[in-house]
Amino acid sequence: MKTELPTSRAELKERWADFKTTNPKTRIRDAARELGTSEAELVATGSGENATLLSGDFRDLIREVGLLGQVMALTRNDHVVHERKGVYENVSFNNHVGLVLGPDIDLRLFLGDWKFGFAVHENERHSLQFFNSFGEAAHKIYLTEKSNREAYDALVARYRAEDQDVNLFVKEKPESAAEQIEEPALDKAAFQQEWLALKDTHDFFTLLRKYKLSRSQALRNAPQGYAWQIQPESLKAVFEGTSERQVPIMVFVSNQNCIQIHTGPINKIFVMGPWLNIMDPDFNLHLRQDAIDQAWVVRKPTEDGVVTGIELIDKDGVMFNQFFGKRKPGLPELPGWVRLIEDTVIKK
Repeated sequence: MKTELPTSRAELKERWADFKTTNPKTRIRDAARELGTSEAELVATGSGENATLLSGDFRDLIREVGLLGQVMALTRNDHVVHERKGVYENVSFNNHVGLVLGPDIDLRLFLGDWKFGFAVHENERHSLQFFNSFGEAAHKIYLTEKSNREAYDALVARYRAEDQDVNLFVKEKPESAAEQIEEPALDKAAFQQEWLALKDTHDFFTLLRKYKLSRSQALRNAPQGYAWQIQPESLKAVFEGTSERQVPIMVFVSNQNCIQIHTGPINKIFVMGPWLNIMDPDFNLHLRQDAIDQAWVVRKPTEDGVVTGIELIDKDGVMFNQFFGKRKPGLPELPGWVRLIEDTVIKK
């Protein structure tokens, strides 16, 4: 006999159903915030109906996602949604850090806090959805019209939790603290010298930790000619220039549990309300322009030459989106990307 839902969960299920009726276009992440709960808890209200709790080692599950064929990978944070179609290929793990290195699906996975997993079907859409211990979405995988549905059903059956009525114990996330305005005590000359001596863009994180700087504090103290603050609204001109000139780019979106990367051209760009959108057949990006507190062009030395990127930072000092010209280790950055940045945001 099926166990009755606990009263609190039953009440949440009813509130969630009412909310969807009156707010059909609100995204579930935003709905969770308005309802004072987490996205994982909202998904769990569908247990036994449209949601199946998953168990087991999620590393093993991710290794099997390639069996599904083409899927759509989705990673987001509070301000931007990154959706990319492709096949999960070349999957590997070092402890709880994973890589997916296909030509289309390109991910860095940090599974140390992938706490909950569900298979979800709603409005004819089937997906695998993973959440951290705060109930926030870490990563989602949606079937497409080209996916192998039989392989998906078999995978869900293999990882289906025996008990589907388990309550989720979701931790309360502490409030994020706004960045301190005061500049820290800094040996600026030493910091700039180390910036100019960088060999890899990833070494920039080590530099920030060493000098105990936030992202924007570091950019404000950059060597001359290595960081420019630009107008957030100029990002649309960069997108349009990228499309018109067909300059392939790299688009990074991250949260604490996943980094998702698109590499290639972009074409269809438009604005709808606060959202700046890229809507191509295999790649979609939805970016809240009103979340951009600071936008920067940043140059970092590497063994392959200087790499130029655009970094977006929110009001709490968190970098939430990055853009580069298409490049691979061992190759210099695209001259066309550098010219585009100069023409659209630096010279203006």
